[in-house]
Amino acid sequence: MSVTLARRELARIAPGRPSAVTIGVFDGVHRGHQHLVAGLIERARAEDLAAVALTFNPHPRTVIRPGVAVTYLTSLEERVELLQSLGLDAVGVLAFTSELAQLSPRDFLALLVDELQMRLLMIGPDFALGRNRAGTISVMRQVGQELGQTGTRPGGFRVEVAPLLAEDDEKVGSSSVRQALSEGDVSRVRRLLGRPFSLRGPVVTGDQRGRSLGFPTANIAIGLDRALPAYGIYVTRAFVREGSHESCTSIGIRPTFDIEPRPTVETFIIDFDEDIYGQEMRIELLERLRGEQKFESADELVAQMHKDIETTRAYFRAHPTDPSIRHGGSG
Repeated sequence: MSVTLARRELARIAPGRPSAVTIGVFDGVHRGHQHLVAGLIERARAEDLAAVALTFNPHPRTVIRPGVAVTYLTSLEERVELLQSLGLDAVGVLAFTSELAQLSPRDFLALLVDELQMRLLMIGPDFALGRNRAGTISVMRQVGQELGQTGTRPGGFRVEVAPLLAEDDEKVGSSSVRQALSEGDVSRVRRLLGRPFSLRGPVVTGDQRGRSLGFPTANIAIGLDRALPAYGIYVTRAFVREGSHESCTSIGIRPTFDIEPRPTVETFIIDFDEDIYGQEMRIELLERLRGEQKFESADELVAQMHKDIETTRAYFRAHPTDPSIRHGGSG
């Protein structure tokens, strides 16, 4: 995407009136992001501005540092849906390319003023623009004042910094979510996100091993760039065909059979027997039952699977009105 196409995307989402804007990757759209967006919307409403969020894709790190692998807590589609659900007037996606990366902070901000009539830029305290993070908060404020003095951009824009959201003296950020996810602590992940961590994708044909063991599973195709929790067995709720179902999900490389070079996401939907191949399914991870294990035989594995299913049933009996278990939406 060239700068010309970036301008086109901005023009596409332009609300047609002066706006308050926030910028970031917003991976996960966690409670810290939600806090920032809520502040933006509050300020925008008070000043009769449109509230606009711009998200970069891919992550700037992949362009600035080629070869660095980045995994995402949410897909781009989910990220946009989550941002839109917060009540913003517009959400735009700017493809972060080498052309965009080469823009000076001044040129990039001028682009936002020209296309979005930006009057307010609200950011987090650790936000910076440009190569080597040259566009610091003070630099952005200076640019806002200078643009207002050019005559062609009356008023320029001002910069406000949203206060940091912290939990237990720790910043609520993507790093905290990733750490908790890597430990399989989905309860903490849920607190940081403000919703259960979820995965979604089309149901694809696997090797049918689960069916041969008496536990037919729905295998979800997950992109290689998606962040996954610690390998193991999880209590999940599955959403498919407008319905929600109690389920148990295995995430990992299936060490008992030594056949998977890459992790799989396999969900056993309890009391469900329908053909859903090709359908999109979303699962919410509610609790980790155990880590991934290698069993000495298929019989030992089957015995443990029976225990996992019973523990999953017990979880749902104990949480019949769990407020974190939703019957729709995305995340």
